[in-house]
Amino acid sequence: MNEDFYLQILHKQQGIEAVPSNKVIAHWALKLMDLMYPERLAQHHSSVKEIQDEFIKLEITLTSILNATTACRDCNNHLVSRTFFENIPVIFAALNTDISAILEGDPAAKSEFEIIRAYPGFYAICFYRIAHALWVAEVPLIPRILTEYAHSKTGIDIHPGAIIGTHLYIDHGTGVVIGETSIIGNYVKLYQGVTLGALSVDKTMVDTKRHPTIEDGVIIYSGATILGGDTIIGKNSVIGGNVWLTKSVAESSVVYHKAAVEVVNRKSKS
Repeated sequence: MNEDFYLQILHKQQGIEAVPSNKVIAHWALKLMDLMYPERLAQHHSSVKEIQDEFIKLEITLTSILNATTACRDCNNHLVSRTFFENIPVIFAALNTDISAILEGDPAAKSEFEIIRAYPGFYAICFYRIAHALWVAEVPLIPRILTEYAHSKTGIDIHPGAIIGTHLYIDHGTGVVIGETSIIGNYVKLYQGVTLGALSVDKTMVDTKRHPTIEDGVIIYSGATILGGDTIIGKNSVIGGNVWLTKSVAESSVVYHKAAVEVVNRKSKS
């Protein structure tokens, strides 16, 4: 390698934005999850004062992370952090509905404790709801780092810009993709491999709704792909496995993929 290559790397290092490591940012979110859900911990707090102090520490940490992230030079990071933590009860309430949806919908779920400790769907939803609150506050970069961290751990890719209602149930979850402008109502169930994506991708569409709307009570089974910003899945509809949809579906519809499967008996050679 010649010196020009080393100079290119040096210039990149000198011009890079000052952003805390992904590990530091994810650790902050994990500590917040631990505080909201002590089921994740072996040791618990013994007083309200201890819990209050921990929330204050996390607020200070968030402000420090935002201050170190120079992508937003004119932001009032102290106010952003304060507003975010004032909204924690709302986030917590939404997450509790997600737990209820999983417990009521999954025969394999034995307890809330199990869901909080072991379910990748709930883990990804936790990170999404934290990241979405920061996204709404127009915090740059950090929301994407959070949801991509959860993506790396669970295989579930939820963009922090997506708008998702209460009682979201993601079963298994591996391969689920929820795009930036997706809108998901309440009591929606998604199974593994579901894609809520864009029909086409072009940089000029940055401010355009590119991903589908899923109304209340919809169930989407594994491997289904639903594309397009104008595509609306009407409430209480069921979308079967491996369905490919680019058009809207009326309320209470059942959509399924009809495949021809042939079984041939193998005759043993004598």
